[in-house]
Formats: sequence, C-alpha cells, structure tokens
Amino acid sequence: MTGVSPSWIATRKAGMSRLEAFVPRAGSSYARLRNFDRGAGRHDDVSVLSPWIRHRLITEREVVAAVLAEHRLTDAEKFIQEICWRTYWKGWLERHPAVWADYRAEVNRLSANAVDLPDLGDRLESARNGETGIDCFDNWVEELTCTGYLHNHARMWFASIWIFTLNLPWQLGADFFLYHLIDGDPAANTLSWRWVAGLQTRGKVYLARPSNIDRFTEGRFPAVKGLVSNAVPPKASPLPVPVAPPGEADDDPIEGAGLLLTEEDLSPDFLTERGWRFASALAFQATRSRTPDGASSIVEAFVHGGLCDALARVKTHYSSEVVQVAEDTEGIVNWAKRQGLRCVVTSYIPVGATADVLAGLKKALNAENIGFYSPMRVWDRHAWSACESGFFKFWNKAGRHLAEESRSELLL
Repeated sequence: MTGVSPSWIATRKAGMSRLEAFVPRAGSSYARLRNFDRGAGRHDDVSVLSPWIRHRLITEREVVAAVLAEHRLTDAEKFIQEICWRTYWKGWLERHPAVWADYRAEVNRLSANAVDLPDLGDRLESARNGETGIDCFDNWVEELTCTGYLHNHARMWFASIWIFTLNLPWQLGADFFLYHLIDGDPAANTLSWRWVAGLQTRGKVYLARPSNIDRFTEGRFPAVKGLVSNAVPPKASPLPVPVAPPGEADDDPIEGAGLLLTEEDLSPDFLTERGWRFASALAFQATRSRTPDGASSIVEAFVHGGLCDALARVKTHYSSEVVQVAEDTEGIVNWAKRQGLRCVVTSYIPVGATADVLAGLKKALNAENIGFYSPMRVWDRHAWSACESGFFKFWNKAGRHLAEESRSELLL
C-alpha cells in the first residue's frame, strides 16, 4: 500500500489547513457522501480531521465555529454531530469509568489466554495479519496498519466481522484498533466497539451486510461471502450507575507554575486565557501505555510530533523554558523539583491510558510540596453533565447548544 498513506503532519498549522480546506464540503455534501469508503488515500468525502481533534491540536469548538461560519446548523448538522460524538463518548466514559477498567482487565486476561489456547491464538493472528480470506476485512487490516486510519464506516464493518463472523472477543479488536489508529481514543474506540457488539444499546447489534459493503465501497468488494446474517450480543455485566461528572476546581492562578502537556490536549491557550503563566513546560508521552503492547510506530511518531509542536508554540508565545519529553511520573516530579515549581498545571485528563499512568502524579507532587491542578475546558464541563444516556438525548440537551454557542468566544 506504498504511496497511499495520508500526510500525517502532527502540527496545529497542518490541522488548521486541513480544516480550512474541508469546510466548504461540511454541509449537504458531507451528509450525502459521508458513508462512502472509497479506499486508502481517497477519503475526500470526510474531513480526516480526527487525528488532530483527538489530540486537540485543534479543538472541537474551533472546528464547529469554522463550519458554522459558512453553513447553517441545519445544513451542517450531520458533520457537527460527528464532532460531538467524540465529546459524548468521552463524557459517557467519564460518567462510567468502571467500563474502561473492566475493558482493560479483559484485554489483559484474554491476551494471556490467547497464548494458552491455540485456536484463539491462531484465529487472532490470522485476523491481525489480514489473512482471513475475507477480502474487504483483509484490505482494511492492510490500510489500518500501513496508514493508521480507517473510514468510520469501515471501522463499523470491521468490528462487526471481527466479533460476529470471526467470533473473536470485542475487547481484543478494540485493543488492535487502539494500537494502530492515530486517532485512537479510549472513549470513542472502546464504546464504539461496545456499540457494534450490542452492549451500549443493549441487544441491538450492528451487522456488516454484503450489500451494504458493496454499495458504500462502490463495488470494490462486490461479493463478500461468509458473513453471519444473525447474531446475539456477547454476555456482559449490567451497565454501572453513572457517577457525577468531574467538577471544576475553582483555583486562582499562582506564580511559579509549570505546564505539563499530554497527548490529551495540545492547545493550552485556554489556560493562559484564564490567567495562568508558566515558568517552564514539559511534555509527557503516554503512548507506551495505550495497550499492553504500546502503540504502532505511526502513532508514536504522530504523538511525539504533536507534543514537540505544542512545546514550540508554548516557548514562542509564552517565553517559557521548555523541556522535551518525559515518559514516566518520576521524570515529571524531577522536572518540577529542578525548576523550583510551586505547582504543575495540565489540561484535565479524561478516563483512559494517560490518566491511568498518571494516577499517582498528584500524590507524588504533593509529597514534594508541589501542587497539581487540572482545569477543565468549558466545552467539556457543559457537555459531560448531559452524557448519562444516549447520544441524541445528549444532542438535544447539550450538543446543539454547544454548537450554537461555538460561534462566540465564550467557550474556551
């Protein structure tokens, strides 16, 4: 698949350029053509902005504001809803953190069992290597592993075939995606796989059908054979009761603060707009913790590039002393001590691998008499309070309102 990999330039400038180029097609054209998967290097009917949005090299608010500057909400609603799906999934998982913990535990258990169960191990290896004999599936494996990206419709078909036709655990499929996808997001990825499996909307599975694949791939896979036509969801525990959304700490900015950048948010301007000033900045790369096997070289490179781009912007705009990339909590604490910081500030880190690996950071910093603060964006705080049930309830309660307000500068 040489020559068809997208140009993944992990900078804010590249993300904004891609956004500018796509905006004219975000209205009725997107609504009409968004489900067509034309193959690697031909995803012109969708924005392909997800790698930049996932790491907040550009923000949801900026994307929605740019689209609504050229389109009416009624014309661009499908695209804006897709942006809000990522927000919704993050908020839902924030309200149900046990779902993430259970998923990670199952990945570890199943990965260990695959070694001891030859049948599972062999079938898993065939799927991961794209050697199943199902042409469309094997093609998507090649595209994913070579480019770090798949069209959203292909992701749904892929997950359905993995779960129901290949009879493989959904958790290991989600783990495979998280390892390879540049836009791999703990919430959107985990919960989308659960949705296909019939675990998010209980009992309602998503089945990949040959006629649908044929139509929306424009005949690239005209006679897919062997797909199951009926399926039942895997067994699962009842959904946990939603917990309260995280609250915003009302902390006034203080002097002697250091900025900690993570891949969860690489646009720290909203912190300085709230009055924070940073004597030093450090980037933390958590991609080694995305899955038990880390992340692909494509993912590693994009995240590292995004972190370096964010550090360069911080240094240019805020005259901060910049330290490059740390890879463990001890490195963060040592940086804070060397710089004589009174506190470390980072954008709120949502449920996921980054939060897991930094779970003990606040305690470690406090032991050195260094504070730790993680302010939330207004966008997240407003959205997550409405993420108790389904997406369209969220959309009507909060999503539409966020979209309409994004035209202004009230949301940071």
